[in-house]
Amino acid sequence: MKYLYDLISFVLILIFITGTEGFAKSGNVRTDFPAPEHFPTGLTYDGSSLWSVDRKTDMLYRIDPKSGEVLSSLPAPGYSPTGLAYDGSYLWCIDDKEKLLYRIDPETGVAVRIIEAYTSSPRDICWDGKLLWVVDNRLDLVLSIDPEDGMMITKFDSPAKDPDGITFDGKYLWITDRGRDMIYRVVPENGMVVAALHAPHNYARGLAWDGKSLWNIDYESDRVYQITLDDDQFIDQRDTTDQRLYNFFDFRNYGPGKVTKLNVYIAIPEDRPNQKLLRAISFDPQPTEIIADKWGQKVAHYEIENLEQGKFFRAVMTVDASVMAAEYYIDPDRCGTLDDIPRDIKNEYLVDGKKLMIYDPFIEELAQKIVGDEKNPYWIARKIFNYLIDHLSYNLKPVGGWNTAPTVLKRGTASCSEYSFSFIALSRAVGLPARYVGAVSRRGDDASLDEVFHRWCEVYLPNYGWVPFDANKGDSKLPADQASGIGNISRRYIITTTSGGNSEYMDWTYNFNHKWQSTGKCRIYTEHYGEWSPLENDQ
Repeated sequence: MKYLYDLISFVLILIFITGTEGFAKSGNVRTDFPAPEHFPTGLTYDGSSLWSVDRKTDMLYRIDPKSGEVLSSLPAPGYSPTGLAYDGSYLWCIDDKEKLLYRIDPETGVAVRIIEAYTSSPRDICWDGKLLWVVDNRLDLVLSIDPEDGMMITKFDSPAKDPDGITFDGKYLWITDRGRDMIYRVVPENGMVVAALHAPHNYARGLAWDGKSLWNIDYESDRVYQITLDDDQFIDQRDTTDQRLYNFFDFRNYGPGKVTKLNVYIAIPEDRPNQKLLRAISFDPQPTEIIADKWGQKVAHYEIENLEQGKFFRAVMTVDASVMAAEYYIDPDRCGTLDDIPRDIKNEYLVDGKKLMIYDPFIEELAQKIVGDEKNPYWIARKIFNYLIDHLSYNLKPVGGWNTAPTVLKRGTASCSEYSFSFIALSRAVGLPARYVGAVSRRGDDASLDEVFHRWCEVYLPNYGWVPFDANKGDSKLPADQASGIGNISRRYIITTTSGGNSEYMDWTYNFNHKWQSTGKCRIYTEHYGEWSPLENDQ
């Protein structure tokens, strides 16, 4: 974990030295200016100027991207223009009511070609050098089409449910979604979402790419935004809330025998990108000692002796923390190869374990089949992630407790812990360091009880450090929801546990662990749970 924190510390130092001017975070607005009119829809870039279209004035406007000045204008060929593209010589304008695509001479405004859009509600358009791409807002589809006749070449589902804008950056498509106020980076070959940015305002429409920056025109604010994709700061923290978490561990001996020794271990949270401790963690009663396991995970250790029949033991850890959503912006092209991963990380996080069985022939063969010759750590992790969401379904209470990765993958159902064991086993089998984290979750309301908890994985990506991969969360239908399992930590969680597994204190558990010895027969009942409360309620 220290490698990620070292990187974040370096970034913070750099901010302090250089100042914030010019230091960008992906998704930040670098500049913005008013749109030419009040009903802007489409946007494109012709190599020197931006072009926008307004559906009320039915005009196309050429804009200076530095000043926002309107340089010239042309009448739109249709009466409901919504999208624009530039193919290197001509503008393309899409009309969502006529369902027509117009190829326009930008000097004269003459439509030199008109083709039919063979789709229900074509909303925006872009050019990839060979094909036109269209988003359909009603069918929630993305289509590539032949610019000669408008016939569809390929199609896939839009990232979410309300696509409105599209552009191409030379490798990836970018697609806006009005319903979620998001902009998604999409692989054009299959529709996979590899990154997501929050839109600058509430009704993101057309998109343009100028070779370095993403541009967005917004229908509500009537403004044009230049969005930076610099990822020196690759973690966006938002929606902070201050919470108090009581972590309870209860142990009851109903006898008739005696518990001669009870060892209780409670994992202690630390500052992470999604959480900041507000004050020192307190315990009631005080633990016997605070110790750390081989992964560096700190735990409160209680050692209790001679619990007679009817005796009860309770330990409470109280945590006050600012909890926030942490969203990672990861560019797969900056992740290097497996050879770029530090040797000490590999030595620690490529080891086997009883829940993993990475040398089992089934795991070795399956991992190789999934990954093939891929060497980029992001794409290795993504292929394993995709395999798990395609081949596992969630089952909270598997037969026999937490099963090993080979058993889980053959069976096809998994708890969140078993998703994690499977992901780690397949990752380590092909040389990608992986570990898990465990957390206590707010369940709905701020004041809530959690006795189910959640666990997910992290993989080590060069230039980024440890990045969350939660195949359980990503096991969804929509591409955007699948991608939400990568590089996203909800503001619902306080992470208590970071481990490679087989801890000398926590074993393969997280949050809590305990071991006991007895003389005579003992009926034991244990509970471990988290109670949440907004911090202002507990002052």
